[in-house]
Order: sequence, then C-alpha cells, then structure tokens
Amino acid sequence: MRPNGSLNADVPHAVLRPGSGPPVSLYKSTMEDVVSEQVFPTAAVAAEVPPRPAKTIYPEPFASRVAGREKRVLGDLFGLKNFGVNLTRLAPGAVSALRHAHAKQDEFVYILQGTPTLRTNEGGTSLIPGMCAGFPAGTGNAHHLVNETDTDVVYLEIGDRTPGDSAVWPDDDLQVVEIAGKKRMAHRDGTPY
Repeated sequence: MRPNGSLNADVPHAVLRPGSGPPVSLYKSTMEDVVSEQVFPTAAVAAEVPPRPAKTIYPEPFASRVAGREKRVLGDLFGLKNFGVNLTRLAPGAVSALRHAHAKQDEFVYILQGTPTLRTNEGGTSLIPGMCAGFPAGTGNAHHLVNETDTDVVYLEIGDRTPGDSAVWPDDDLQVVEIAGKKRMAHRDGTPY
C-alpha cells in the first residue's frame, strides 16, 4: 500500500517459480486481500504444489481402494471459490474414486499422461493423453478412472462447487448423511461407518 492507504496497482502479484520455494513476493493487490490478509499466488508450477495431506474422505473398507491416488489441489492455491482443480496422479492399480455420480456438480477430466480406463454406466473406455471426459450433474452416469497399467496416470480434474450437492455410489454401500450438523459417510441404511 502507498503511504496514503491506496493500493499500488503497479506492484506484481506473488509468483511461484521453479525451485524458488514460497512466493517470491507477497504484495497485496486488492482491498479484499488487504482486509483478509489472504494473498494468493498468480502462478505456480503445478507439479511442485504439495500433495493434499488427506488422502480420502472414504471410510474403510473403501479408503484402501483409492490408495495410490495423489491430488495436488491447484484451485485452492489460487483462492478459487466457484470450481476446484486438481492435478491427480494414479499409481498402477489405483482408482480416481469409487464409481459415483453427482446430483448438482459437473465434473471434467483431461488426461495428461498414461492410459487410464474410464468406467461409466456404459462400460469401460480406454483414454490416452489429450483425451477428456465430462460428467454433467444429474445424469446418474456413475464414473471413475482406473489405472490398469504398469505406469502412472496423470490428469487434471475440474469440478464446480454448487452448494447442496449429493452423490450416489451405485456399486458400494455408501451415502453421505448429516449427523449433528456435519456431513458423514454412512451405509445406505443410514448407519454411520
């Protein structure tokens, strides 16, 4: 900020550079940044963003089925609120998620590396780098990616954050319920895990 309290529009946003560690500079660029003290970088090397520490929200016996999945949460890094973006790596044998369908949230994936199998209600489809797939909300077309190869799969996943979303897992005894004001995973009969 300038001494008179106004913002200097000529000051650059923070930028993450390869090998530089944390942002090079933390200049505030808007009054909202000044008030909230949250400063987000403008750019980053996606592969250098630390992986999300929480591996999954699934309880056992489902959590182990997504072992080998690593997500780098890119959208949150930049303070994005309307949609999420993840750079996801699947080790050989890993799955992206349990096969699921969202009621209100759209999803999109873009394959960067490897050849995963996309499993939907229609069956399996082999994907290659450069291919993408989209899953509109409310269709009931349950989906996930499976790495059935001996090399890693890397892809971008993008989803919106529409409030009040719910999901179904047609292959598994799983649902989200609200218990004491918090969302929890439960059996289809409502019994918590």
